[in-house]
Amino acid sequence: MSYSLSLKGLLLKDQNWYHYHQYYSQEENGGIRDSVVNSITQVLSCKQTVRGYSHYHCSNPDCTHEKRSAFTCKNRVCNSCGRIATENWMEKQKAILPFCEWQHVTLTMPSELWPFFNVDRKLLNTICALAANVLLTIAKKKGILPGIFLAIHTFGRDLKWNVHFHLSVTRGGLCDDKKTWKSLFFKASIIMRMWRYRVIKFFRTLYNNAELTLPADVSGKSFNQFLDKQYKKSWHIHCAKPSSDPIKDLTYLSRYIKRPPFANSRLKHYDGNDVIFQYLNHTTKRQNLFKCDVFHFITRLIQHIHEKGFRMIRYYGFLANRVRGKLLPIVNELFPRDNAEPSKVTWQALLKQAFGLDPLECVLCKSPMRLSYVKFGLSNSELRSHHDKLAQKKYVRH
Repeated sequence: MSYSLSLKGLLLKDQNWYHYHQYYSQEENGGIRDSVVNSITQVLSCKQTVRGYSHYHCSNPDCTHEKRSAFTCKNRVCNSCGRIATENWMEKQKAILPFCEWQHVTLTMPSELWPFFNVDRKLLNTICALAANVLLTIAKKKGILPGIFLAIHTFGRDLKWNVHFHLSVTRGGLCDDKKTWKSLFFKASIIMRMWRYRVIKFFRTLYNNAELTLPADVSGKSFNQFLDKQYKKSWHIHCAKPSSDPIKDLTYLSRYIKRPPFANSRLKHYDGNDVIFQYLNHTTKRQNLFKCDVFHFITRLIQHIHEKGFRMIRYYGFLANRVRGKLLPIVNELFPRDNAEPSKVTWQALLKQAFGLDPLECVLCKSPMRLSYVKFGLSNSELRSHHDKLAQKKYVRH
């Protein structure tokens, strides 16, 4: 049996998430991080009146049509909320990033190092600076300060844990006089050697200072040999062809930054036990099907839910927050453009664009719908106390 199914629908169907939570929340079964439960609770309550709603009435005095529009959760894990967040993030970045040449650089590491970031997620914060520092060091040797925005990815197309970094860097930067611009070119071979050295040194230093948590399958007795083995490998670094502006990179990265790691369209089958989803195999460039039981699917999914406040995007160089106010205006003068304020994308506009329907048009007489009032519901912290009811699709009084 094959049918259209959403991620939220899969969590609710057969009370899959409720049973998963009941079992794995027990400490002896591994436990579930609070950030995961909070995020899933928000997703389950998305577009439910328990969150609150806006009430609309038809502007035609002879028409009695009314409607409620329940509030969304705005959580990154939610497929329903990702589109608006993505579009608004894109508009904001277009108003910030200079329209000069950009280059997309992808930094990877051996798969043997990925588990370290899963057992200690704080390492992701530190490793980001190392990644950006590679490009900044290359540029600094030539007396140039580029602009960089970095995106952290922890997932592959099949939802496995795969830590890698996407960096978009200007193909040039401000010279030491902070008045002139000089072009810059990056070579993958140089980046690879510098990146590999910094990462191995990073792990070795943490281990020597007793600040590194080892995964279960890594032995402390042979850890230095383990690192030596990774250092001898050739790490994959990809430098894409330069583009004339940041739009291409923004479009690519926005699919992963503000949206969940899994699109509803990739869910192909669920029979009450197993889930089948589709993914692109980078090696063969073909679409493959992945089959697993529903608990295993949920486990693969929620490992990519980050802690509250975790920043998926980091800025460096002349885009760093501490110097952006001073240096970005200089760059914009060198690359003049229309500095229009970013336009805000609304749910009404997106529905018009996607389906050609205006949600605020009366279905009876086609007159505009007017806002009557707003009813505020439970906060995210209050919803957490109703987690079990939401997971079982039970009514929550508010």
